[in-house]
Amino acid sequence: MAGLLPSDALFLGFDSSTQSLKATVLDGNLIIIHSESVHFDTELPHYRTKDGVYRDPSGNGRIVSPTLMWVEALDVLLEKLKSKVDYGKVVAISGSGQQHGSVYWNKRGKAILTSLDPKKPLRSQLEDAFSVRDSPIWMDSSTTSQCRELEKAVGGALELSKLTGSRAYERYTGPQIRKIYQTQPDVYNDTERISLVSSFVASILIGNYASIDETDGAGMNLMDIKQRVWSKTILEATAPGLEEKLGHLAPAHAVAGLISSYFVERFHFQKSCIVIQWSGDNPNSLAGLTLNTPGDLAISLGTSDTVFGITSEPQPSLEGHVFPNPVDPNCYMVMLVYKNGSLTREDVRNRCAESSWDTFNKYLERTPSLNGGKLGFYYKEHEILPPLPVGFHRYVLENVDSLNETKVLEVQEFDPPSEVRAIIEGQFLSMRGHAERFGMPTPPNRIIATGGASKNESILKSIASIFGCPVYTVQRPDSASLGAALRAAHGWLCNKEGRFVPISCLYGDKLDKTSMSAKLAFPAGDADLLSKYTVLVNKRMQIEKNLVEKLGRS
Repeated sequence: MAGLLPSDALFLGFDSSTQSLKATVLDGNLIIIHSESVHFDTELPHYRTKDGVYRDPSGNGRIVSPTLMWVEALDVLLEKLKSKVDYGKVVAISGSGQQHGSVYWNKRGKAILTSLDPKKPLRSQLEDAFSVRDSPIWMDSSTTSQCRELEKAVGGALELSKLTGSRAYERYTGPQIRKIYQTQPDVYNDTERISLVSSFVASILIGNYASIDETDGAGMNLMDIKQRVWSKTILEATAPGLEEKLGHLAPAHAVAGLISSYFVERFHFQKSCIVIQWSGDNPNSLAGLTLNTPGDLAISLGTSDTVFGITSEPQPSLEGHVFPNPVDPNCYMVMLVYKNGSLTREDVRNRCAESSWDTFNKYLERTPSLNGGKLGFYYKEHEILPPLPVGFHRYVLENVDSLNETKVLEVQEFDPPSEVRAIIEGQFLSMRGHAERFGMPTPPNRIIATGGASKNESILKSIASIFGCPVYTVQRPDSASLGAALRAAHGWLCNKEGRFVPISCLYGDKLDKTSMSAKLAFPAGDADLLSKYTVLVNKRMQIEKNLVEKLGRS
């Protein structure tokens, strides 16, 4: 690490997530010197979002966010940071965007981008730059018919997964683009460039259209993950002239461009500051957690919950996702995504625990492990994994120690403490069951927990018991913006060397002296309890299979 990065340099990482825009600043020793955020609902209330989004009241699954809200948030965040950070010392910037969200620039977009006036805020200048004003995001589930059409075009869901890393998912950008082409052809024709949230904010920073990076591009159902190029077969099945609207792909460590003169003049960044390709929030979290060993898992507990690990031999299947590794071009990251994360946990907290996390945790500690055989399935939003609609399903298992002899009784409600444990155990039993089915090891070597709920010790204790491995946490829960700042430093080093450099060169054997160090939160759970949870996992997967056959959104 010593000597590889300038000691007086700063590296800036952003995370444009569902509910907020965050920033993390690292120094040359990879120590966090400052962080800041803008919460959309509370600090930009004029957009009238709830949890950062608009939900279509018709219940058709359409969920979007106002594109201009993300623009204004960038201006607000940079204003908040400028009294605390010397922008003149920032040598590289990168960022993280919520995966799958898409932005549609109209035919005036590039001209507007390249002529921004530093005397004016971004929002007023960019409000006429988009052909679609509300961006489809990862929570949207209104494109089921388009998903089936794309799968049919290549011979089925499994073939699409083998080609692009995932079967077709409603939130993925390819189906979203096809829906716009089919339902709003004039809008599609007026669209000059389609960005992901990641490349969208990078475009603002460089004052020109930024490429989509290969890692985030894999979350679109449009990219050949082995060749890392757009699949012409899928592009043709999605919409005409699409490749030109998408632009070229770029490696995650590449330079997107120099920072725009707008930011040099308005905020006094140096002209030589480079912008490294932005990527998705999950790839950036992987970087920020320094996950680099097969057998390690990370669980990110946020608006959506994700489970991810690393493999050198990807085996795409009908569930889960395969993306290129953002910091190692020879490896891939594998991931499971759950739409019902923190907001669903908060819903149970509000209903059953007096809207108090203290009460929630007391209930969780008061109830025994295995919850007396009470199993819950909680879907406040249409779920991705498994593909089930909004609904709540509760079961009581008798003789839970014996899988074959267990009797299953469906019930309408649990008492509040049991409901609390059921939501927590249910989410992690599902993660373990699907992770095993996707080829991830159980028990893992370790789990690194991140995201807002990773601060909750009662929840971490349940993870250690259900997975049977030690659970570690990082210094701060928002690993995506930290990973983005680390990737800024990594991209700067690769650019300086004129070649790809392993990211571990940045910290070597001194990881514990950086802000990426992880500490043990809970040791592995009891082995006997783990075997009982194994029975419960298998039973839960059986019930889930029956629910999907009965109600699934296939």
